[in-house]
Amino acid sequence: MKKTRNILRNHQLLRTLFELRGNPRACIYTEPMWGLSMNLCLPYASVYMLALGMSDVKVGIISSIYMFSQMICAFLSGAIVDRLGRRKSTMIFDFLAWSIPCLIWASSQGFWFFVVAALLNGTMKITTVSWDCLLVEDAPKDKITHIYSWVIIAGNLSALFAPISSVLVSQLTLVPAIRILYINAFVVMTAKLLILYRFSTETAVGKIRCEETKGLSWREMLSGYKGALHKIVTSRGTKFAIVISILVEIVAMLGMTFWQIIASRRIGIPDTLLPVFPMARSILSIFLFFTIIARINQAKLKWPLYGGFISSIIGCVLLISITETSVLGYVILSISLVFEALGVAVLSTLRESLVAIHVDPAQRSGIMALLQTTVMLVSVPFGYIGGLLSDISRILPFVLSIVLLLLGILATAIFYRKAPEQEAQ
Repeated sequence: MKKTRNILRNHQLLRTLFELRGNPRACIYTEPMWGLSMNLCLPYASVYMLALGMSDVKVGIISSIYMFSQMICAFLSGAIVDRLGRRKSTMIFDFLAWSIPCLIWASSQGFWFFVVAALLNGTMKITTVSWDCLLVEDAPKDKITHIYSWVIIAGNLSALFAPISSVLVSQLTLVPAIRILYINAFVVMTAKLLILYRFSTETAVGKIRCEETKGLSWREMLSGYKGALHKIVTSRGTKFAIVISILVEIVAMLGMTFWQIIASRRIGIPDTLLPVFPMARSILSIFLFFTIIARINQAKLKWPLYGGFISSIIGCVLLISITETSVLGYVILSISLVFEALGVAVLSTLRESLVAIHVDPAQRSGIMALLQTTVMLVSVPFGYIGGLLSDISRILPFVLSIVLLLLGILATAIFYRKAPEQEAQ
């Protein structure tokens, strides 16, 4: 018993969790509620659209509309978050981005319902900035990578609840089951944002920014992005973080949108089994965080980045090699999930860590707004492009992902070509 306590005490990732206080604690401790809400629906989101009569191209268009909405909201997010504060912005826009769209998805009758929901859902980019500021502005900087690891672990805890989706779909069929899950997501997500608001406080930087922007017009506030833009242009590390964010965002979007389609329509996995594979991936991710990612040195991220990109490429190659639901097909799919889980876990953590490490704290909201805008601006066409490619062949969106991941390796090689001691600059 004593030995177990010592292991828990000495494990850096576990120590970070137990030592969290204030806003980081409130943010991370409420994050597992994703598992009881949106993550029950996400494994079926694309096939739900197909079941309502939409084509692969229309599914891709919805993804692009969603990313367009994110781009606009990302640009406005810095000014909004500074004016309203990190805490209040998170509550208001979480409700607009998740609670209301859940009701729309639950009652959806076709394409235009998804368009309206996508436009509202895109306001989540405002909470991406506000929640991120709430999470890290009062947190110890040397714990940033571990904090983001816990954010992703919390999201992966949805694996524990994935069988709920399978049981509902098997009992009620796809469309009625997903409608019920979206109603459940409305209730749980609304509870999540209220609990977070109750147990968080405005950050120190947030209070300063609220005072500084009081009385300023929105035009004056947006003009304040000039300073943030200057910081980005003059920071090699911030520019690298933006490039990595763009590549990881596009690959994640393609995977989230088209994995369900290739698994269901090309490989032939039954609808009732679709959540089992994300569940396995989530469990693997949690295991990898405690065994591999916890050992990543925050000051030396070059080789972990290489490993994340290579692992994701292997996962994509294995996935597109499967053509049927044979025993061998399931074996290859399982191996693919292992590599995908490792790649996603590493790249998602390092993407956020790179931004947090290189962004000037005094300009965080403005830089985050411009960063998110740039990421979305580049990413917008790829939902439609992915839909067109999937309409030609279900493997092509993943071929595109492989190309983007190779570009990530190239970008990493260029950034780290200088001496190792300049790595964190």
